[in-house]
This record gives sequence, C-alpha cells and structure tokens, in this order.
Amino acid sequence: MLDQHRPDLEIPMTADLTSSTAVEQLDVLIVGAGVSGIGAAYYLQQSHPGKSYAIVEAREAIGGTWDLFRYPGIRSDSDLHTFGYAFKPWEGEKAIADGPSIRAYIEQTASENGIDRHIRFGRRVLKAEWSSSAARWTVELADVASGETTTVSTRWILGATGYYRYDEGFTPAFPGLDRFGGQLIHPQHWPEDLDYAGKRVVVIGSGATAVTLVPAMAEQAGHVTMLQRSPTYILPLPSEDKLANWLRGRLGTRRAYALARWKNILRQIALYRASQRFPKQVRKVIRSVNERQLRGSGHDVDVHFNPAYEPWDQRLCAVPDGDFYRALRNGSASVVTDRIETFTERGVRLASGRELEADIVVTATGLNLLAIGGIEIVVDGREVALNDTIAYKSLMLSGVPNFAFAVGYTNSSWTLKVDLVWEYVCRLMAHQDATGTDTAVATPADPAMATRPLLDFKAGYVLRSLDAFPRQGEQAPWRVVMSYLADVRQLRRSPVEDGTMRFTRGAVAPAAAEPVEAAASA
Repeated sequence: MLDQHRPDLEIPMTADLTSSTAVEQLDVLIVGAGVSGIGAAYYLQQSHPGKSYAIVEAREAIGGTWDLFRYPGIRSDSDLHTFGYAFKPWEGEKAIADGPSIRAYIEQTASENGIDRHIRFGRRVLKAEWSSSAARWTVELADVASGETTTVSTRWILGATGYYRYDEGFTPAFPGLDRFGGQLIHPQHWPEDLDYAGKRVVVIGSGATAVTLVPAMAEQAGHVTMLQRSPTYILPLPSEDKLANWLRGRLGTRRAYALARWKNILRQIALYRASQRFPKQVRKVIRSVNERQLRGSGHDVDVHFNPAYEPWDQRLCAVPDGDFYRALRNGSASVVTDRIETFTERGVRLASGRELEADIVVTATGLNLLAIGGIEIVVDGREVALNDTIAYKSLMLSGVPNFAFAVGYTNSSWTLKVDLVWEYVCRLMAHQDATGTDTAVATPADPAMATRPLLDFKAGYVLRSLDAFPRQGEQAPWRVVMSYLADVRQLRRSPVEDGTMRFTRGAVAPAAAEPVEAAASA
C-alpha cells in the first residue's frame, strides 16, 4: 500500500509467500502522530535520512492529545519553552498556551519538515510479530473506518502512543447516576454544540482538567462548582514568560528560546528537588500563596487547599495568571470538598447531606491508561506480557528487540524526555549500521532482579492501571529516571554498548524472549 499522502514515493514491496499480497517493507514504523510521533520522525530524518519510514495514526488528524481534547480552556500545564521541541522554538507570546495553539505548533512542525507526507491516518496497529531469523517486525494494521486489515514489515517500531486510552475516559460507578435528569459529560468526549450559558455546572475532580474547566466555564455559566473528594496542590503561574519574550527581541528566536528553555528546566528541577527534600517548607509556601490568592473568596484554605499528600507526590496544578482563584473571588465559581453519596434527579447529594443542584455535571475524574497503545506484541511466536517485562532506560522492553517507546516525565515537561528518547534510539540505529548488526535487545543480567511499578506516582489514574504496564528495576539501566539532567548523561552522552544492550545479527534469537521472573516488590 503506497503512502496515501505521497503517491510519488517508491516503497519497496516483497511478495508474501503465503498469499499474492505484496507486503510493504519499511525501516521504521512510528505509531502515533502526536507530539511524540512527530518528534520521532524529525530525529529519524535528521540522523538517518536514507531510512524509509511511515507514521500510522488511528485518528484523522495530527496532534494526539491536543487534537482529542476540545473542552473549554484546554491548555498545557507546562511552559512551551520546555514542552516544545528542542529543535523548534516556541514563538508564541504565551508560555502557558492553549490547546489549539499547541496543535498548530505540532502541525507546523510536521508540515515544515515534510513529515505530514509520511502519515497514514485512520490506521490502528493491532499486532506486531518479531522474527529473529528475519530481524524484522510484521505489523498488522486495521483501517479504523472499514475494519479492513493490511500488513507491513519493518525493522524498527517506535511507539509514540502516550499511555492512556483515547476512546474512553474514567468515570467512577456513582450511585444513582441513571436518575440524573441533566447532562453528564466527560472532558475527553466534549460535545461541540454544548450550551452551558447561564446553567448550573458541577465539575467533579480536582486535577489539571478541573482547574482548567472551572474558570473557563464560569465566564458563561450561571455558576460552576468544583466538587472534590480531596484537595490538590495548585499554584498560579504567569501565562507569559516576560524574560523569554524580552530576550527574543534582543538575541533572536533561537538563542532566546535556548536560554528560556534552560532557565525553565532548572526552575522545574529546583521546585521538584525542594519538594522532595523539604516538603513541609514547600507546603507552607504553597499554602501562603493560596491564602493570599483566596482572600475575600470565602474559601477556607485548610479545608479546600490542604492536600493529604506531600508536594509532588502527585503533579502540581498550574493555573495561568491565577484565573482559577479569580473565578472563586468574583463568585462565579466555588469549591466544595465532600464525598458523593448519590446522584439525584436534580444533581448530586453529598455525604454531608447537602445537595448540589446541576443542569450539567462534568466528570473530570481522570483517564484510563493503555500501555503501548494496546498493541499485541509477539516475539518468535511467544506473546509478550508487558507486566513480565522490565523497562530498559525507560524506552525499551526486556527481551523485545528493535522496539522503543516514549514515556515523558511526571515531574517536568513531557517533551523533554521524548526528545532524548528519540535521539538515543537514532544512536542505536547508527550503531547497528556501523557494526553490521540488525537486532538490538536489552537483557537483564539477573533474571531474579527485584522490580517495582513503572511509575512512582500516586495519582489515582496511574495506580488503577499499573499492573498492566512494564515494571522497572532497582538499579540502572532498569530504573526509571525522572531527572532531565540524569537522562542527558544516560541517553545523550553514555555509550550505547553498556553490557546490557546486545547487538546481534538476525540469525541469533534474543534469549530474553522468555518472561522475566522478577522478584516483584510493590
């Protein structure tokens, strides 16, 4: 099947000996056309311009998360000088940018570099089978619209799928939900024509989505109530980085972007480290900021803004220009901290006995995670159970050759890690080319190595799904590193031949295709 966006592209085909169908031959298949997938394509083109590749995307548009989510106020909670690509400066005036602006940035990156011509939309990866004798993956794709399946053959698979399900969000099984007479909406499936002007809205949740929705909807709604079971750490940030904008006018776009990027990287690192080392002091600082911002709002800081966990045990919520606090102060929004007893015909009855009447209830209650895009992985005839594998440098799976994936930071901007991952994978490919090898597989020296969950992150949406994910080890290179500076050393500067990554020719099968019998320690 030829690239539908580039009919002049000549793609090698080989005959499938079991049928008359020609199988497309690629060097690299990238799964996902979001921020990670477009980044992967850029680094591949720069480092290996002679390699053939395609991007398959189940949706019909570029952007991933930033195309999927269309709820009011959708924005990044990371600044775009660090969330943006290292190779493409963010030129917007606002550092905390809205969803449409981020989507346009990703689309522009793809267009400027000819990456969009390699994308096949409406294609979902169902299964990937590795053959050690051929040193290739055979990948089964489904046409989302018709259900028809096709097959491609590739040397490498780069999973740029993120880690949550795009087809469904998470909504708890609330008692009495079927009795509610109003509209129930999950932010992941926002109706385009929703009219909430003058209406009573209850937003259930206290995370980044909720604190984004509340001030955005409060501009038109009659009143918006954020109903939280427990508080979250919230901090105001300026939407504009005035220093970055000032530098751009004096140093030029690229130099100013590089300086602003490092400034913000170091600021993120400093806040995280301070939170880990001095949690009580950081808690006091955040409390004082909240107390000052909420003055005159009638909200008790110790009731509604005093989390039970320490700072950065879960991700901090950033609110640009304090818009969330402003909505509380002017009375267009409020926060209620309580538990839901049941839904009623008119709204929600709480454990305290209070009833919140609502025309619309928004369940900003989190996401459902999906590891590696839900792809079925088979190595030499053996199906791979992801939770039997260990993540090598947070980007490959033990016993699974020529397959890399990108998972960003939970304590910093996602794309900082993604850039480093694809740089490293391109180094692996270059090493293969230089040594005449075609298989790269990571194998633990100790099959009984103690392991723990992939993400040391206590958010509910993570804890619900971790059992289906790969695990991490207790020491390098199997330990997940949530430090940009450490990853720069590990992924950009350290040699790819580290005694753990094995490079072989296709005739040698990877020994670690067997499940890893790890001494799991939750």
